[in-house]
Amino acid sequence: MSDLDDITDFLRARLGSGAQVIDTHISRVVIGPERAYKIKKPVAFSYLDFSTREKRAAAAETEIAINRRTAPAIYLGTRRISRAKRGGLELDGDGETIETIVEMRSFDQADLFDQMAQRGALTAELMTRLTEKLVAFHGEAAPDFELGGAEGMARILALDEGALAGSGLATPQRVAAFEGALREKLTEIAALLDARRAAGKVRRCHGDLTLRNICLFEGEPTPFDAIEFDERLGTIDVLYDLAFLLMDLTHRGLAGHANLVFNRYLDAADETDGLSALPFFMAVRASIRAHVTATQAKGATADKAEALRAEAESYFDLAERLIAPREKILVAIGGFSGSGKSTLAAALAPHLGPAPGARILSSDRIRKALHGIAATDRLPPEAYAPAVSERVYARMRAEAARTLSCGGAAIADGVFDRPRLAAAIEQVARDDRAPFAGLWLMATREKMVARIVARRGDPSDATPAVLDMQMEKGEAPDGWTRLDAARERVEILADALKVATRT
Repeated sequence: MSDLDDITDFLRARLGSGAQVIDTHISRVVIGPERAYKIKKPVAFSYLDFSTREKRAAAAETEIAINRRTAPAIYLGTRRISRAKRGGLELDGDGETIETIVEMRSFDQADLFDQMAQRGALTAELMTRLTEKLVAFHGEAAPDFELGGAEGMARILALDEGALAGSGLATPQRVAAFEGALREKLTEIAALLDARRAAGKVRRCHGDLTLRNICLFEGEPTPFDAIEFDERLGTIDVLYDLAFLLMDLTHRGLAGHANLVFNRYLDAADETDGLSALPFFMAVRASIRAHVTATQAKGATADKAEALRAEAESYFDLAERLIAPREKILVAIGGFSGSGKSTLAAALAPHLGPAPGARILSSDRIRKALHGIAATDRLPPEAYAPAVSERVYARMRAEAARTLSCGGAAIADGVFDRPRLAAAIEQVARDDRAPFAGLWLMATREKMVARIVARRGDPSDATPAVLDMQMEKGEAPDGWTRLDAARERVEILADALKVATRT
């Protein structure tokens, strides 16, 4: 029996007969009702080396330090597995240490975000709270001015190419075409990546931010299991860190969730300059998952190997789609309060522009940000004075212009019931020579009032009285497509997509 199996049996006996054992390609985790123990496997790959006891012990200590940044309540410390004089194993005994393991508080595996995604339990509220944690985590991490940048991504591509070539996921020609597209894009954005590093955007991040490494712990979205074995893989551009989550959500058919996370992140952090790199980052992440999953398939039992192989191929398919060029566009959605502008914007955004979709620029959210309050806090009436609204729409236009200049798509979400406001947002698209689509949502006063009074925790402060003032003085912009907003959401979205895609 190997030491790994011997240790596993010892820990299972300690945790009870119901203990669960989970294997990854680099670790084994033994999970009990209250505690879980992670054992590093004696393996070596191009990107990590756990080949000696000393290296595994160092990695265990580093894992505790790295993961206590996001999950301090889960990571308890390291423990020694020692050999007693009579040959049996002990925890922190006086005998020879044969392995150093990580001790954690356990949690229900059903609370992993990948499991929650499968049963449709990832709500917009949960994803928003997770995003807030990620913004704070990235903001608190110390900048690194040596690692990352274009050189760091070139190193990652080199590792990825070798692993992808040996995975057998696709023909050599297809793999070569994909790798060539990545290299070409890296050359295009190299100066940007170096500029972002110089601006402090490279930090010691999580590094492996997939849904499998996020859980709901004590009611809070909690990232865990960060990369501990290579500082170069963990010290990266913050958007490259975020890209793993965005890619994984997209892969699981949750493009709307990915776009939500993307928008809430950019609402809180000034990262618009990095938009042109984000589809590249996501494609690299998908490629990594493709060859890692293919490696797992090779070592799996026959019944699991086929499913893992199919999953690996789907990741590679996604990687190819992500790196393919997508056209930028500016869409403006106008209408009186309660007409459904924000709902349509959220539904439309994942379908526009490069992944993860359009940047949504909401007048309500911009107004709250200008006043330094949370999006769902209420503002006094003076915050809606004409001079303040001028600032709001000016900020919206500026951010739309920045997004277009980075090759992204943008959705401007505002009332737009004044001809000059509509003309000004149209001019943003003309200045960039980008396609433009203007949409005006129409509904009866009764319908709009019903939506307004039903709102809870919404960025809009509009009341029925505000709606009445809008309807008295406002008008639909000339040339914008009018959509009946009283219909089912899927019908409104279908018509909006037709307008946007034919522009």
